[in-house]
Amino acid sequence: MKKITAIILAAALILTSAIAFAGCSSTSKTLTIAIPNDTTNEARALLLLEELGYIKLKDGAGITATPKDIADNPKNIEFKEVEAAQVPNAKQDVDYAVINSNYAIEAGLNPVKDSLGIEGSASAYGNILVVKEGREKEPKLLALKAALESQKVVDFINKKYDGSVVSVVANPTDGYDSSIDYNAIKGETITIAASPTPHAEILAVVKDILKDKDITLDIKEYTDYVQPNNVVNSGELDANYFQHLPYLEDFNAENGTKLVSIATIHVEPLGLYGGKQTTVDALK
Repeated sequence: MKKITAIILAAALILTSAIAFAGCSSTSKTLTIAIPNDTTNEARALLLLEELGYIKLKDGAGITATPKDIADNPKNIEFKEVEAAQVPNAKQDVDYAVINSNYAIEAGLNPVKDSLGIEGSASAYGNILVVKEGREKEPKLLALKAALESQKVVDFINKKYDGSVVSVVANPTDGYDSSIDYNAIKGETITIAASPTPHAEILAVVKDILKDKDITLDIKEYTDYVQPNNVVNSGELDANYFQHLPYLEDFNAENGTKLVSIATIHVEPLGLYGGKQTTVDALK
């Protein structure tokens, strides 16, 4: 009798363990990745994850892709859509986060050293100098453009950011446009909206270039993606420098604004960063 009881107890223990193991397997934690929630940067994040081999998008999904366009998701990744500037703050609550380089730098991350995967310097996402349509040929704005396309700015970007921000200016200038009569705009002020990092930092170099021609650059810092376009469209400010062309085109289409790019200055590679996970092992 004792032998039978022992056998029954052993079988019950094995069955209980099996059920517990099965329960653990079925409730195993799903991987979560925080991504920007604006149309172009969300698609950009998904394209990066596809490039890294973690998801597969449907054929034809491009710079407007959303999680609904994912055709293959072998790790059953859940996506937490967050305002781009807040993704670094969300990083601690998720397994991974895809962060724009400007916000990564502001959060004390080095996109080259700290990212677990990073996109190439795709020209489609070059950060641009933007003005209101019809103002593209104004002398003071052309002076701003020439200063931003200067060798001094290229050198500053290369030294300051060491690959985290990449200049895409093909033919840097001395900072001045020979077609402009600088005496005619002497004493004028140019107002520009910019994100703090890296745009306002880069514009500090531009400010010194323009100062040599007695032109004042008044830099207004913004931390969101909406107001810098609104204040340029309204005429409150002359220009802005914070976004890439796909974002601007989407913004114009959604808001009826008439803003145009007059120069492409640099690329900020988007990167995948660890949150609760410190390596990409969980994604393999």
